[in-house]
Amino acid sequence: MRWNLRMKAAEQGIWKSTEMRRRLAEAGLEVSAGKMSALWTTTPTTIRLDDLDVICAVLQCNPDDLLVCEPEQVAARKPPRAETGTGAPVTPRLGRHRSVPPA
Repeated sequence: MRWNLRMKAAEQGIWKSTEMRRRLAEAGLEVSAGKMSALWTTTPTTIRLDDLDVICAVLQCNPDDLLVCEPEQVAARKPPRAETGTGAPVTPRLGRHRSVPPA
């Protein structure tokens, strides 16, 4: 997932994080300078939906404009599949202190 805040802000004529912070405050979202810096420069690991609503209202956009899917990144994280050649299903190994999965 790519965070597209700066691009959407630039489309609205907002070039500095301080300006974005001021507009968010006018819309009712008080953001600390540190949090604003993090939102402006990096991809957040979490964001409150209420905050996302205000950001979208200020930038006149939708969440999918700010959160851009990157399927190639997901594909790159997949572990390579081992070719068994038999097509047999993989059965879980039952180790110590493990129960049999429900039927």
